[in-house]
This record gives sequence, structure tokens and C-alpha cells, in this order.
Amino acid sequence: SELLGPVKYKEDPHSKRSECGVVNGLAWTSVGGEILEVEVNVLEGSGKLELTGNLGDVMKESAKAAISYIRSRADVLGIPLDFYKTRDIHIHFPEGAVPKDGPSAGITTCTALVSALTGVPMPQNIAMTGEVTIRGRVLPIGGLREKTMAAYRAKMKKVIVPKENEPDISEIDPIVAKGLEFVYAEHMDDVLEAALGIRTAQPEARLVPEAQAAPAGAALHR
Repeated sequence: SELLGPVKYKEDPHSKRSECGVVNGLAWTSVGGEILEVEVNVLEGSGKLELTGNLGDVMKESAKAAISYIRSRADVLGIPLDFYKTRDIHIHFPEGAVPKDGPSAGITTCTALVSALTGVPMPQNIAMTGEVTIRGRVLPIGGLREKTMAAYRAKMKKVIVPKENEPDISEIDPIVAKGLEFVYAEHMDDVLEAALGIRTAQPEARLVPEAQAAPAGAALHR
């Protein structure tokens, strides 16, 4: 610093301790990957959803899909069924001056929401990337090489990625691959178990048996 002045580029900012509602996501940028934290506050209220952090339409839709999945699984997650009517939810991506968009923050947002709603702290040494559907399926993403490099640089121990991205692991730096524990998730249930230790239904229980399926033309009720 005596020769070059104050430090211009610092380590990726992320929480150094386990917190409820704070999860480390992984983002791709034009100059490489970086940690992208997601913060969630759950407040007494009337069901309002607040999204801040200069988000694009895709990320806003991801947040809404995550809430829809949680509503459908609220009973097994131990979350009050009427949380979407009795609580206000604020989802925030820090560094609001930086525009953010892309289909890879869904599972991060969903995990942060579940952590905040259940009071289960999120370990600070886990990062994740992947999109989520309203039924909880985890969809593949791009930029895995850059994202895993960011996780390694930030001293993450475990990285949760979509199952469909497993073949891409062969393309990342061998040092990075050796230094990280990878969890391959097909469903949001897999993510929550790996990240928060919350066990829900087994994979086979997610599908409705053919004999129980509603006949064509039947009215569908929850």
C-alpha cells in the first residue's frame, strides 16, 4: 500500500458467520465469477413482497417462483400455511448500483426464504447456483467454470449445482474441482437438505402415482 496506495480490489463480500436468511449465490460477470449474496427479511405485515438490488425481470420471476414452491411445501417445511398473507417479505441483493439479471439465482433465493421463514441458519461456507421452477425442479445454468472459481477464491467448502451441470465439472480448473465439495441437485428438496439439513419428501414421493392421477377433465383442487 505504501507504493500502490489503498487496496482497489477486495475479497468478494459475504457473510463470515451463519445467519438466517443470508445465502451465498454465485454469479457470472464479463470479468469472471463472483459471490452474490441474497438477503431476506420476514416481517409482520399483510403479504407484501419487496424486491431490491437493481434486478432484471428474470430474477424477479425467480423470486416469485421460489415463493410459489415454498407455499406448495409449507406444511412439510414447518412454515405457517398463511405466511404469504400474514408476513411481508423483503428480498435484497446488495450492491444495488450494479444491474443484476439471469437465470441462476432461483435456488439461492428460495434457500434464503426458507432459512428466514424457518429460523434455520445458513452456513457461511456453502455457495450455490441454479434456477428453480414453481414445482421445485432445479434447472441447469451457464458459466460454471467462472462461478466455481469465485467459490474457491471465497474459501467456500461446498457448492450446490444443478444435476444437469455435472458433466461440466470436467471443464473447470482441477485445483478448484479438488478444493470444493460438489452437491448435484435435481430438486429444491435436495438443495434444502444439503444446505440447511431440512429433510422433506423423498424423490419418489414428489410424483403422483398413476392410479391416483386425476382423470381427464376432472376439476383440480389442492
